[in-house]
Amino acid sequence: MKAATVTQLKKELKHKDEDELLNICLRLSKFKKENKELLTYLLFESDYEPGYVTLIKETIDEQFEALNTRNYYWMKKSIRKILRETKKYIRYSGNKETEVQLLLYFCEKMHAVRPAIRNNNMLRNLYLRQLEYIHKKIEALHEDLHLDYYNALEKLN
Repeated sequence: MKAATVTQLKKELKHKDEDELLNICLRLSKFKKENKELLTYLLFESDYEPGYVTLIKETIDEQFEALNTRNYYWMKKSIRKILRETKKYIRYSGNKETEVQLLLYFCEKMHAVRPAIRNNNMLRNLYLRQLEYIHKKIEALHEDLHLDYYNALEKLN
């Protein structure tokens, strides 16, 4: 079965009534955890973005506290998992400022990890790539926000 395009889906959803749309959303939420998480964000969290950012930061804190630091192999796997989940939450939001805030926070936590990430090439490169990515994202934000985020980025270098 070939998936329909977004345009086709949009046209078809316009023809559905409210009850049918509700049933489609509920059925969609039963299949994948990500669908359920996205619906949760859209229904409960999207109205208050600072609260959402705080919630995700707490999640990142918990994940870094549970980080296995016995050797770099396990650290790499865990840190990549944390980054993957952070980017998933960023995708739910779609807000550029939220993206910069969460990635800066991720890099702060990564910088504070002991044993130091600078002793491992893969972790150091991951960290540096994220800093470059954040720098590009800051440029896309409103000019008033540039200084604050560049100062936070400078502290991480």
